[in-house]
Amino acid sequence: MLPTLRLLLLRLRLRGAARACPALRQGSTASAPQRPPGVGPRRPASHTCPWPSPRLPALEPLTSPARALSGEAGAKDKTPVMMRLLVVLMLGVSGLVVLLSLYQEKELKRWQQRVEQLRHMVVGQGDFQLVDHTGQPRCKADFTGQWVLLYFGFTHCPDICPEELEKLSGAVHLLEKDPSLPPVQPVFVTVDPKRDDPAAMARYVRDFHPRLLGLTGSPEHVQEAAKTYRVYASAGAPDEDGDYIVDHTVLIYLLAPDGLFLDFYTRGKSEAQIAHSVRRHMLTYRCINQ
Repeated sequence: MLPTLRLLLLRLRLRGAARACPALRQGSTASAPQRPPGVGPRRPASHTCPWPSPRLPALEPLTSPARALSGEAGAKDKTPVMMRLLVVLMLGVSGLVVLLSLYQEKELKRWQQRVEQLRHMVVGQGDFQLVDHTGQPRCKADFTGQWVLLYFGFTHCPDICPEELEKLSGAVHLLEKDPSLPPVQPVFVTVDPKRDDPAAMARYVRDFHPRLLGLTGSPEHVQEAAKTYRVYASAGAPDEDGDYIVDHTVLIYLLAPDGLFLDFYTRGKSEAQIAHSVRRHMLTYRCINQ
């Protein structure tokens, strides 16, 4: 459509110039060699009329808006947009880092307050004198520098104690998969020293984690250790075969390397939840003691 419009404008200008200028009008009627279409007659030398030459200047090709935007103007606008996006991204990352730092600082302060509260509690503050399943004497100081998961039970327990020891062992196995974490020592303390001597403890602990340590001792020493961790234990009446059940507190205790009681886990906690909690305590404890 654009070439047709140009041709129409050219014809109109030629007609107007021929009517207004006699020289052009005479030149158009004189015999002249054939000229290419769209090219007007030459202007005579005596041509003095104010009309311009009927030749039209070549029109510059039109540029579409899309090409104009993608040209120099687009290149000029592109740089500020990229700069703005970069600034927004940097501000977002900085804000996220600040929020994460504030959250970690808040969690660290909260954990420090919890540690101070635990230090004023009487749970696990005392010492104990027991014997492990190999016959070696053991006291609380022997576990200094180690993370400990501690459970009180008895070998003749029909279901609860095996389930809890399986869960404790599973949590230790999960933590051992992370080489960046320190090892955890699983410990099983009997509340039935009358039947659970070192030999019985040795037969029992080998069914669970290979590093599970069984502790026993005299009734007085076992009772003292249970009292240190506020463990309730009471033997029931024996049946015809002399067998009896010991009713006791069912908790798994977490002890820090300095011997501090940090947390406890009830029967409702899974081994994955216990491992996650122990890992979190390890990371927080490391930050405090650096």
